[in-house]
Amino acid sequence: MADDCVEIEGKVVAVLPGTMFRVEIANGHRVLAHISGKLRKNFIKLTVGDKVKMEMFPQDLEKARIVYRLKNSDAPRPAMPPRRSYGPRR
Repeated sequence: MADDCVEIEGKVVAVLPGTMFRVEIANGHRVLAHISGKLRKNFIKLTVGDKVKMEMFPQDLEKARIVYRLKNSDAPRPAMPPRRSYGPRR
């Protein structure tokens, strides 16, 4: 059953309740996508603007499953927290 799925890349345009996302693919079509179990298990967070890889079935082109979050080089990196100081060293 997984043999007939099509892998496609898209960009998250909206975060919906229940770990659902509205994703826009290259041709401008928007699909409703949910995250796969591995992303859910590893607590991978998705936000608006993230580029993702999805699996779609030819029978239903309105829904997809997000299987991978692609690296986004122009996304701002989170700042490192300051190091905790425990006082002067002896």
